[in-house]
Parts: sequence; C-alpha cells; structure tokens
Amino acid sequence: MEDYMAPSERHLYEFIKRSGEVMTSNLPPRMMGALPQLVKKGLVEIYKKPTELWSAKKRKFVRAKA
Repeated sequence: MEDYMAPSERHLYEFIKRSGEVMTSNLPPRMMGALPQLVKKGLVEIYKKPTELWSAKKRKFVRAKA
C-alpha cells in the first residue's frame, strides 16, 4: 500500500479490497471521487466485462491489484 493515502482513499481501497470486485455504479457516491487517485497510484484497476450472457453490453468493474 502507498505510504500516504487520504482517509477517503484508504476507506475506498479497503471497501474494494473487502468486496473483491465491485461494479463502479455500486460504489457509494461520496467515495467515487477517490477512485481516480487510486487508479493513478496503481492500487486498483478498472475493467469491463459483460454482466448478461445474451447482451453485448459491458459494464465497468473495479478490483484491487494487490
């Protein structure tokens, strides 16, 4: 983990780590702002995957790298 993380970043990182993978739309709105900083620090990754077999639409998910 990074040497310094803001409290909101640490809270969001622990939430994602505890959940495994989370759909970005299911993140709490007040935590959403810390997501770009965690991506920039390399602690989490955002990826797309289909949620329904019969639909071509993909949704964004986030998971902890470490």
